[in-house]
Amino acid sequence: MSSALVIVPARLAATRLPRKPLADICGKPMIVRVLEQALNADIGPVAIATDDASIAEAVRDHGGTAVMTRDDHESGSDRIFEAAQTLDPDQKHDTVLNVQGDVPLIEPEAIRAAFAPLSIPGVDIGTIMTEIRDARFRDDPNFVKAVTTPNGHGHNRALYFTRATAPVGDGPLYQHIGIYAYRRAVLARFVSLSPSPLEKREKLEQLRALEAGMRIDVSEIASAPMDVNTPEDLERARTAYQSF
Repeated sequence: MSSALVIVPARLAATRLPRKPLADICGKPMIVRVLEQALNADIGPVAIATDDASIAEAVRDHGGTAVMTRDDHESGSDRIFEAAQTLDPDQKHDTVLNVQGDVPLIEPEAIRAAFAPLSIPGVDIGTIMTEIRDARFRDDPNFVKAVTTPNGHGHNRALYFTRATAPVGDGPLYQHIGIYAYRRAVLARFVSLSPSPLEKREKLEQLRALEAGMRIDVSEIASAPMDVNTPEDLERARTAYQSF
């Protein structure tokens, strides 16, 4: 399997933590910390896709690649598709991997885990999940559940994603983590589709792919990367980097 083009979408619009991508984490903007972790995954070139010149400037000041995109995209998937067309118009990379821009502590192994299911020819999209071990989060709709079944190749095939507590009965529940590896043609098809009924009902973009018949397979990782959404999250991230 060839290398992936890794793209991190980033916007300044955030209500709980203004100018979040540029928040300082031990001397570097958060978006640069994410960029570094994505580079450490070593699965292909990495670029930041943004609609804000200050984000692009910060990335370039630290030696990274940034590409400007339109400011009217409704989702990160739309933004990474535009960026991929700009960065790789000849489609030398047949996979595009979307890493969220607010996970400065993401392990490179987690990024590689999202890429891994695409080693199976029939898989359209790869992603990751982790077991929910804290009972407080089992019924929390902010912890999106992945309902899966083993695929016989060391990963799991996604049957559904939901904000409800599912599946019922004894056994573990798994939190889905929104990092996606798309086959290039699949990404093009995905962004051409209108939001689907279940996607709009659950407010989960990945359901559009399942409703359109695309196959999503999921790798399990040990723990979820902490995303930074509030000033308190930012302080925890800074503390974690100080201990590196």
